[in-house]
Amino acid sequence: VQLQASGGGLVQAGDSLRLSCAASGRTFSTSAMGWFRQSPGKGREFVAVFSWSGINTFYAESVKGRFTISRDDAKNTVYLQMNSLKPEDSAVYYCAARGNTGNFFSTDAYRYWGQGTQVTVSS
Repeated sequence: VQLQASGGGLVQAGDSLRLSCAASGRTFSTSAMGWFRQSPGKGREFVAVFSWSGINTFYAESVKGRFTISRDDAKNTVYLQMNSLKPEDSAVYYCAARGNTGNFFSTDAYRYWGQGTQVTVSS
């Protein structure tokens, strides 16, 4: 499975951005697609995830109500719509594909990772 993330950039607080993650390869071998982020000096933290079955969709408390994860099956692409951005949302954002087991919120459960896209929110 190959994942290509894009859409990051420099925006002001309150602005919106939409990140994209184009997937290719054996995506049917994965169970969910998620977004994580990492800022300097911190570990990679969970942002949002949905299962391919459509049963499970989760968000981190810090982004709930502002971020929306979605998919376009025709394009094999997963999106992260980010609204009302805050400076604390600044980070490198990674999309990832989860295997068939493991905690949705833990990086350990994700087998495939995109290269990351930088989001910077100025105050």
